[in-house]
Amino acid sequence: MSPLLHHHPPNNDSFTNIVSGFNWESSKKKGGWYNFLIKSIPEIAASGITHVWLPPPSHSASSEGYLPGRLYDLDASQYGTQDELKTLIKEFHSNGIQCVADIVINHRTAERQDSDGRWNIFEGGTPDDRLDWDHSCICIDDITKSGDTTTNSGGTGNPDTGADFNGAPDIDHLNTRVQRELSDWMNWLKTEIGFDGWRFDFARGYSPDITKLYMGNTRPDFAVGEIWNPLSYGSDGKPNYDQDGHRRELMEWVKAVGGSATAFDFTTKGILQAALVEGELWRLKDSNGGPPGMIGLMPENAVTFVDNHDTGSTQKRWPFPSDKVMQGYVYILTHPGIPSIFYDHFFDWGLKEEISNLTMIRIRNGIKASSTVRILASDPDLYVAAIDDKIIAKIGTRYDVGNVVPTTFKIATSGNNYAVWEKQ
Repeated sequence: MSPLLHHHPPNNDSFTNIVSGFNWESSKKKGGWYNFLIKSIPEIAASGITHVWLPPPSHSASSEGYLPGRLYDLDASQYGTQDELKTLIKEFHSNGIQCVADIVINHRTAERQDSDGRWNIFEGGTPDDRLDWDHSCICIDDITKSGDTTTNSGGTGNPDTGADFNGAPDIDHLNTRVQRELSDWMNWLKTEIGFDGWRFDFARGYSPDITKLYMGNTRPDFAVGEIWNPLSYGSDGKPNYDQDGHRRELMEWVKAVGGSATAFDFTTKGILQAALVEGELWRLKDSNGGPPGMIGLMPENAVTFVDNHDTGSTQKRWPFPSDKVMQGYVYILTHPGIPSIFYDHFFDWGLKEEISNLTMIRIRNGIKASSTVRILASDPDLYVAAIDDKIIAKIGTRYDVGNVVPTTFKIATSGNNYAVWEKQ
C-alpha cells in the first residue's frame, strides 16, 4: 500500500496502509503467484489495507524480477501471465485496494550480445522497436560484476547520475529516448494493466531529478522510493543515537523529486530494531523530543516498515529481530507515517489477528500520516507515546507503566511486551 501523490504534497491525511504482496520466494509458487495471491484479497481488504505493493511484472533474467529485460513481456514473468496480473489487479480494485508496481529501471539485462560479444542489445518485448536499445542507452561508466569477473558493457551514454549497480548494465536516464520510452511503458502499466502507483527500486541509482521527470510524465496516485543507505555507527558497533543526517538524506530526496513522492523510512526501521535488540528504547526519542526517524520531521512522506523482501524473507539482509516483530508493528501502526506490512508477517507468521487489531485501532481513531506524537516515556525498557491524544502505545519489557497512562484511557489490545490504549 502506499500514499496518494500528484504534483503537490501527497494526500496522506486519508488513511493509508500498505501491504507488500510478495516475498523473495513468491516467484517459485506452484500454479503462479498471481493466482495464489488473489485468494487472499478478502483477508487483506478486511484488515483495512488500502494499497498492495506487487512484484516487478516483466520478463527478467532472475525469477524474482529484479533483473528485467523485455519490459513489455509480462507473460514471461515467473509470477504469472499478463492476463492473470490484470485479473488480480481488477479484483484488488473491486475490493477498494490500489496496486503499486515495483518499477526496476535503474538497470536492465540485454537480450543478446553485440558483434564484440558485449551484452548490450536490448529487446522491448513488442513487435516494434519500443525499448529496443543498444550501447548508446547504457552509461559510459557502467561496469558489471559477476563473482570475480568484471565486464564493460560498452556503454556510450552519459555518465551515471547515481550509485552503480553491479548486476546489470546501468541505463542512461539522461537519454531522451530512454526517458520517453520508459514513461510510455509506465503509462501502459497504468492504462492497460491497471496499476495505480510505483515503488521505485534502487532509486539511489539515478538522480532524483530523473525520478521527478518520470513522476511528472506518469502522474501516479502513489509513489515510494527505495533509498537504502547505511545508518551511522559508533566504535561500539551500534548505531549512533543521532541519525539526523540519515533521515535528512531521505527528506532531501523527496524534496528533489518534487514533494509528491514518499520514501521508505529506513531510519525508523534501523533505530527501532536497534532499540529493541539492545534494550535501549531511549533511542526512540530524539534530542528535540520527537520520533528520531523520518516520521519525526516529514511523516506525510515517510513509509514505515518492519521488514520487506530484501531485509527479511529468505534474504535476511537486515532482519528485524523475530521475537520483537510485533513491538515493531505496534510502533509503526500507531505512529505517524504511512505504515507498510510485510507479507510474511501477515500471512506466514501467525500474526494476522494481532496486526489487524492494530490497523483497526488506527482506522477507528483516525490516526494519519500527519498525526502528532507526544512521547510520555523513553527509558531503556519502556517506551510510551500518545498519538493525537486519542491512543497511547507502549512497547518494552517493563510491564508496570505507573501513572503514565491516564485513567480515561482503556486497553484496546495487548500482547508480548506491548499494549495500546484508546481514549474513552
